[in-house]
Amino acid sequence: MTIDGHGFPAPPALVEHARRFRAEGGVPAVPRVAATVLLLRPAGDDFEVYLIRRVAAMTFGGMYAFPGGGVDPSDSQAHLEWAGPTPAGWGERLGVAPDAAQAVVCAAAREVFEEAGVLLAGPDAATVVGDVSGDDWEAARVALEQRRGGFADLLARRGLTLRSDLLLPWSRWITPEFEPRRFDTYFFVALLPEGQRTRDVSGEADHTLWIRPADARARAEAGELTMLPPTLVTLTQVAAASDLAGVARAAATRDAATPVTPRLDLPDDDEPRFLLT
Repeated sequence: MTIDGHGFPAPPALVEHARRFRAEGGVPAVPRVAATVLLLRPAGDDFEVYLIRRVAAMTFGGMYAFPGGGVDPSDSQAHLEWAGPTPAGWGERLGVAPDAAQAVVCAAAREVFEEAGVLLAGPDAATVVGDVSGDDWEAARVALEQRRGGFADLLARRGLTLRSDLLLPWSRWITPEFEPRRFDTYFFVALLPEGQRTRDVSGEADHTLWIRPADARARAEAGELTMLPPTLVTLTQVAAASDLAGVARAAATRDAATPVTPRLDLPDDDEPRFLLT
């Protein structure tokens, strides 16, 4: 899969979906709001990003992506200790109302804990918890994943503050109209907190890896890692930063409110390709 002026080659299964949708005069599904997080960590003079491969039975199965998932109704109703930009401030960056912004930020923090075992929270606004891989933490993570408790309740029981300032907004993508399950996804970047480590705990993934963004792109172009356009484009954008400080500088000026929607072009006499709109 190569980025060029003519877009991205499309996986055959998606092309089939799109042709059927067009032939049947399908009605686009309403996108579900979601959040995903690019976890980054230093790697010598460079940095790495954490990728997971979705299990084959899932939507977008077999594709490499970042930890993330849909916003839960409780994410917008949660009353929790909060550090960093206010929900109103987040709303300005994300282009939504304060309660919707809180839901997206909470979903980002919750999903990265559920899917990677990384908790972006601390005892106060200036600190972050250390290792959260113990049995008690794992039991709490599983209960959260199985919706036997809310994220706000988990933080409150442990006297923790959500560190929303550890999340940096990056972009927003909406799934193409022909997909039966669509998402309106906000992308964030975050540095892996010191003392924490990612864990292969998500039941929705069958493989995980840390990799330099430039290497991930190269392996995707070589056909070794299968990715959809949002993942590949985001990796390319992040790889353009010289270091982690450069990523943070870039995030500060990015438009995270205007959505990008890949459109699948289906010409009769040429290869189907995704175009970005």
